[in-house]
Amino acid sequence: MKAVALLSSGIDSPVAIYLMLRKGFEVTPIHFRQSRTKESKVLELCEILGRYGELDEPVIVDAYEEQGAVFSKLSEIRKAKWTCLFCKYTMLRKACRLAHEIGAKAIITGDSLGQVASQTLDNLMVISTASDLPILRPLIGLDKEEIIKIAKEIGTFEISIRSEEPCPFVPKYPVIRGSLGEFKRIKERLKREGVL
Repeated sequence: MKAVALLSSGIDSPVAIYLMLRKGFEVTPIHFRQSRTKESKVLELCEILGRYGELDEPVIVDAYEEQGAVFSKLSEIRKAKWTCLFCKYTMLRKACRLAHEIGAKAIITGDSLGQVASQTLDNLMVISTASDLPILRPLIGLDKEEIIKIAKEIGTFEISIRSEEPCPFVPKYPVIRGSLGEFKRIKERLKREGVL
């Protein structure tokens, strides 16, 4: 079974990948690079994760190139609070396209219910519309301490917690419970403006 996985430099997504490698998945990680520091950490994480199963070389996507115009337009039309949802939506959309290209049947994410703004139930429903493939969320019911425990056991924790630049796109007040109808209206406007 082949799957594409969203891989950040944080704690959660490496653990999600590890769990799916243990289930026998062949995983192709995809990382949205915001800085060289994060990319370097991702490469180290992949080296460790490769010990637990069939892990392909990571696909590195330039976040500014892939998402920058969308975030700028959201700010311009006074919808910056939707940035986190459109960030995850565009990541899943790109991952879905890559999955189809390589014959993968699912997308793996490190989502854990309610941990951050994009991971409320409402927001997960909204961002899931980006994919026509199943989105596997092996951490969905775990709390942070459970995830940290696994990260320490597999050797990814110390890499994930090393300091790095914060995400430059996070709005001051992100949408917590996004309405699918409002999201679709904004998405249509972004499409008309030629940025999505």
